[in-house]
Amino acid sequence: MDLEFTGEIWFWRGPAPWYFVTVPTAECGELEAASRAVTYGWGMIPVTARIGATRWTTSLFPKDGRYIVPVKAAVRQAEGLDAGDIVTVRLTVDV
Repeated sequence: MDLEFTGEIWFWRGPAPWYFVTVPTAECGELEAASRAVTYGWGMIPVTARIGATRWTTSLFPKDGRYIVPVKAAVRQAEGLDAGDIVTVRLTVDV
């Protein structure tokens, strides 16, 4: 399964701060349907993600009925990104 969407990078301060992009509702429905076949627990979905020319492996986190994509520091640095930036995310669900 391949998905592409646009979203805003947001910062979560928490005890271990991270940056994320929230997957839009329509795409979350598709991911939910596929999650039973690919999740390794807690609803996490393994994916290969790409923003710009930068590709990385990660897992989508379920949050508030949707999924969020963690955006690693190396990705933000390579693409010159920060919280509030609008990005196009391409995801491939890893089977």
